[in-house]
Amino acid sequence: MVGQNRLELLLFGLETDQRYGINVFKVREVLQCPELTEVPRKTSVIKGMAHIRGETIPVLDLSEAIGRNAIPPEEERSCFLIVAEYNKRTLAFLVRKVDRILNTNWDQIMAPPAEIGSDNYLTAVFEYEGKLIEIIDVEQILADIYPASTDVSGDIATKEVKSKAEQFRVLICDDSQVARTQMIRSLEGMGLKVTAANNGREAWKILKDLAERDVDVASYYLLLISDIEMPEMDGYTLTSMVRGDTRMDKLHIILHTSLSGGFNVSMVKKVGADGFLAKFNPDDLASVVVKRINAVNQH
Repeated sequence: MVGQNRLELLLFGLETDQRYGINVFKVREVLQCPELTEVPRKTSVIKGMAHIRGETIPVLDLSEAIGRNAIPPEEERSCFLIVAEYNKRTLAFLVRKVDRILNTNWDQIMAPPAEIGSDNYLTAVFEYEGKLIEIIDVEQILADIYPASTDVSGDIATKEVKSKAEQFRVLICDDSQVARTQMIRSLEGMGLKVTAANNGREAWKILKDLAERDVDVASYYLLLISDIEMPEMDGYTLTSMVRGDTRMDKLHIILHTSLSGGFNVSMVKKVGADGFLAKFNPDDLASVVVKRINAVNQH
């Protein structure tokens, strides 16, 4: 499905008939909830720990995480765990039911309407069997539970680096508001000018509009840093389209994602991206940018 703008979603349910989706590539396994080990904690969203295949994994109540009713302890054993990998973490989401795997296209998946505001955990929606399936912004949930610093260390963002960075622009592309905010803060903190797009189609329009004005896209932007999973157009398809357009095919592209690293290293080569970066570490992000700045200055 790489470069074909396709994905597979695991559909699941929480406390109502509303169905939700999660990308199958992020799911390691689904299993009946075992007995959980309680942990002293600040947040009740973390229900405890599960020992699965020799690994101790934190369990998050997804209902409670998005502001719904928590699953009572006596009902946990009748629920399911979706074991997933996000942002270099393995964790399990406690859900009431798991439905099916659905094969669909990213262009069928839409960003939520702007009128609902930004204070929600929704990153995308799509229609299936006459009803809306909601895709939860797990990155926002994790950022609330495990707040991450966006500060780049002084060893990387030196005065010399910041001085050089001021002349460069970076295009970032991510459907998660929290991911965009994290990148913008880190990159602008280094002195870079940042343009942000909400999905691949929006980023493609920005690049195409520049090319149609005879702007040298590869010189205009130091690099494009794109998420992979996005409504309307995914990062693989965006990369393939850029590489297929001679007006911009030299643009440096880094795919930045919470999907597991081993899978992406090979996929990056297939679509022609220049590198892969796992979310989210400000120093890792900054190091990629510094390396690119140095490469450009050497030319």
